[in-house]
Amino acid sequence: MTVSLLSFLGLCLLILLSLITVKRVKGSKWKLPPSPRKLPIIGNLHQLGGLPHRSLHSLSDKYGPVMLLRFGFTPVVVISSSEAAEEVLKTHDLKSCSRPKGVAVRKLSRGFRDIAFSPYSELWRELRKISVLDIFSLRKVRSFRRIREEESHLMVKKLSESASKQAPVDLNKTLFWLTSSIMFRVTFGQNFYESKYMDKDRVEELMFEAQAVFTFAFSDFFPSVLGRFLDWASGQRKRLNSLFVELDTFYQNVIDDHLKPGRRTTQDYQDIIDTMLDMIDKQGEDDYFKLTIDHIKGVIQNVFLAGVDTSAIIMIWAMAELMKNPGTMKKAQDEIRSCIGKKETIDEGDLDKVPCLKLVIKETLRLHPAAPLLVPREAMDHFKIQGYDIPPGTWLQINAWAIGRDPRHWESPDKFIPERFIDNPVDYKGQHFDLLPFGSGRRICPGVPMAIATIELGLLNLLYFFDWKLPDGMTEKDIDMEEAGTVTVVKKVPLELVPVRLG
Repeated sequence: MTVSLLSFLGLCLLILLSLITVKRVKGSKWKLPPSPRKLPIIGNLHQLGGLPHRSLHSLSDKYGPVMLLRFGFTPVVVISSSEAAEEVLKTHDLKSCSRPKGVAVRKLSRGFRDIAFSPYSELWRELRKISVLDIFSLRKVRSFRRIREEESHLMVKKLSESASKQAPVDLNKTLFWLTSSIMFRVTFGQNFYESKYMDKDRVEELMFEAQAVFTFAFSDFFPSVLGRFLDWASGQRKRLNSLFVELDTFYQNVIDDHLKPGRRTTQDYQDIIDTMLDMIDKQGEDDYFKLTIDHIKGVIQNVFLAGVDTSAIIMIWAMAELMKNPGTMKKAQDEIRSCIGKKETIDEGDLDKVPCLKLVIKETLRLHPAAPLLVPREAMDHFKIQGYDIPPGTWLQINAWAIGRDPRHWESPDKFIPERFIDNPVDYKGQHFDLLPFGSGRRICPGVPMAIATIELGLLNLLYFFDWKLPDGMTEKDIDMEEAGTVTVVKKVPLELVPVRLG
């Protein structure tokens, strides 16, 4: 058995060394971006570190804003400037708008039947069209206004109970439950706290498990035989299959509930599953694109895994920055309360009255994008960035975190200064490449309107109804701003604050 294993590993090593030689010869005709020194076999994987966006930023400071790395045998070009990002996302958008065919995303998206991770194709364009026109349209987002208002009001009620006891609350959990409760009703038509198919305490664990399998699979970076062997030996394949079964069972149960006779006539709004099931019902035999149950699962998975924690993360960072900057907190709260006046409940109509809140959110998105590294793209054809060749098949990794802190475009880039956006046209909707929390171009996140609506209303309720104190013995200097995570990056130490209810 030992001899067989050694023979197998020796054969794999021979294959790897052969592939290295082939890739070097093939790549010699290109003017490739500068690159740090690589280790045999693993390339630059060892340089990613625990917080990849920071590690890559440090490398780009040395090797430039267009930098070539090797993750195993996969070439990855890291983009760390707005100018280079504009070339990728605008000038060469069509040539760079595909996605890598990763092992985990292939499995979890049911063969790329989703919006976020599907490679560029005609079928993806059809699904994207449906998402923009019917699932994430402004009209659809506005139809969920009452849900956001009701769940935000419930959050205020619960925080008020803590305020009456002068007890600290874990804002990380509070805001995660707010976004979860909104997304459960919007997507699944279910009460988050009463779901019979998913325990509320399991949802947050699922988020972290999904990110873990999305982050790294040996098969994505090493030749097929070795990669599959390493996935199996490391337990990655088992974890992926287990996660898939759990998620798929949950989605199927919810869809089956929606298919019960009479169910869709008893609910007073159309959730996302309702909308997509109606589309299936209305399909004709001659329609080119056929929506299926697998497409529904792919889309609701995008909404579920990307829509819950990202909105909560932005609100957590915003509150942490405001607590570290009490002058900015007081100014924002004074303006909000002055503009809105005396009210028992907040509604979304109040959002137009508080421009200062939008400044706070923009500055938070600049400093703390929930996903600091955008979902990787893959080059479909040869093109150049900043004079460097980008061969087909190269992954393109845009570091939105580094771009948002570029001192060439942002004065005092590491400081929280919402006022910098007064009379500043830079926005987060994909047209300005200095600020890219949601991406840009064909692959921009289609859920931006839904995310922003949740973030704005949630933060407005927190800042209008409550003053906030640190637990006894703490000052703003004691607030730990350390990050944790890979795909999404959250405040590592939960933000615990004491709410003081006004009025």
